[in-house]
Amino acid sequence: MHGDATRVLEGWTPTGAAAGAARDRTLELLAAGPAALAREHRAGHVTASALVLDPTGGRVLLCLHGKFRKWVQLGGHCEPGDRTLAGAALREAGEESGIAGLVVDPVPIDVDVHKVACQGGSLHYDVRFAVFAPTGATEQVSDESEALGWFPPDRLPEPLAGGTAQLVAPALAALRRRRG
Repeated sequence: MHGDATRVLEGWTPTGAAAGAARDRTLELLAAGPAALAREHRAGHVTASALVLDPTGGRVLLCLHGKFRKWVQLGGHCEPGDRTLAGAALREAGEESGIAGLVVDPVPIDVDVHKVACQGGSLHYDVRFAVFAPTGATEQVSDESEALGWFPPDRLPEPLAGGTAQLVAPALAALRRRRG
């Protein structure tokens, strides 16, 4: 997975200056080796998240995070069995939404570095992907969420976690590319 993460980020064209700076910081972290992917890595670790869209792009799925009580995209820590960053994002989206048949776009839509409270205070180097739900998908709340909800991309709920709104435009662009 370490090799995949490095290749994906080295080949990715950032969606903006902040994403480019976060990508560069993430590549610096990955220079520490595979340990940078483990949640036990105290200096910070790479995570993967997913903005889930319905097939039309008319709705995005967000979760009300159980710990910090804000609406956010699905995602979390990389696990030892994950082979790719995109696969980690897809796994997290499936686990947290209960939706079968999700499909991930393997090209990131954003990279963000932010402080979190895990491991006594650390940084998440979050690589974010667009994930597409099948027609008629039904979500199911997991242990990590207070609630799940579908929202129009131009009317996201409050309180919204920082960085979530900026994922909508690149995720919709990924959906358009997928449609051809």
